[in-house]
Amino acid sequence: MNPQQPISFEFFPTKTAEGAKKLALVRDKLSVLNPLYYSVTYGAGGSTQEGTINTVASIKEAGYSAAPHLSCIGSTRESIKSILELFISQGIDRIVALRGDLPSGHRDVGEFRYANELVEFIRAETGDHFHIEVAAYPEVHPQAKNARVDLDNFIRKMNAGANSAITQYFFNIDSYLYFVDSCKKAGIDKPIVPGIMPITNYSRLAGFSDMCGAEIPRWLAKRLESYGDDIDSIKALGLEVISSLCEKLLAEGVPGLHFYTLNQSKTTLEICKNIGIKIN
Repeated sequence: MNPQQPISFEFFPTKTAEGAKKLALVRDKLSVLNPLYYSVTYGAGGSTQEGTINTVASIKEAGYSAAPHLSCIGSTRESIKSILELFISQGIDRIVALRGDLPSGHRDVGEFRYANELVEFIRAETGDHFHIEVAAYPEVHPQAKNARVDLDNFIRKMNAGANSAITQYFFNIDSYLYFVDSCKKAGIDKPIVPGIMPITNYSRLAGFSDMCGAEIPRWLAKRLESYGDDIDSIKALGLEVISSLCEKLLAEGVPGLHFYTLNQSKTTLEICKNIGIKIN
């Protein structure tokens, strides 16, 4: 097992100055793990665009590498081009390119329908300036017609010029391994980095998982349910389960680990310590 594979962390933009200060503290605490980059999410239809840009700027100013998310649904080519130019001016060289969702009540899908079109546009406008990450769904995108269609969509994104992919989180390692194997059989051998979700709050996790199509195994759901409001027991089991998952993934030779931090550092730091990731 090689615990020194690259790791990265995802944040979401905060809405207040106080929130931004707290996130900066989280970022600095996680920096002891020497992450490859910090990614920053982008709300439906670009609804957190300003927050994403400000958070990315803060990360860069602190001397770290940042990878803003960029979703295209509801956007125009001109608006995306302006954002790309801004990122280049900020010294950003990595982007997580996504289709995204329209905000509730909006119907105009804009000039891009799918993430592969965004990837193609970024490549056409900026050449090889950006390392482009795209999303992967080992347990199938919740809006996909079926697994075959979902895999075909993923292959289109990779062939459009993506450098690598980050998966939706999962708890069943077989789903990831089978997905990666299916991609290799289809000629896709670029890195597919597993997304890791720490478990700290079962009700919130259940809600997230329903929305994104991530399956919580029955045995795990029942164990977590049995603890009720016993947060300490939920966190202890979550730490054990996710640390074990990461160890197994590293043993399989994954190209890295990407943590969905939910803007918190404690549990992610504990997981990384458990699996032997070097702390600076």
